[in-house]
Amino acid sequence: MAIIRKKTWPEYFEAILGGRKNFDMRAGDIDIKEGDTLVLVEYDPKNGPTGREISRIIGSVWKFGLDTFGNRDEIERNGLTIMELKPRGLVDLEAVS
Repeated sequence: MAIIRKKTWPEYFEAILGGRKNFDMRAGDIDIKEGDTLVLVEYDPKNGPTGREISRIIGSVWKFGLDTFGNRDEIERNGLTIMELKPRGLVDLEAVS
């Protein structure tokens, strides 16, 4: 299992630290696999490293290119949206219907 270190800006660092963000999106140039450790180094774009770090074990890894969804032009215009999906409660509504 590999240990990979990456910079992250303070607002994302705080969201991960506080449990509000449980995903990360990166350029596909790193070879990261399920079970690897990602060490996030807090980095202020104006002042550099803050000295704070957190680490997380990588769960599933999904890689895709701009043409994966057949919408390259739209993605280049509007960017991507990454969404965390949480169950609506103890019973998944789709399983009920």
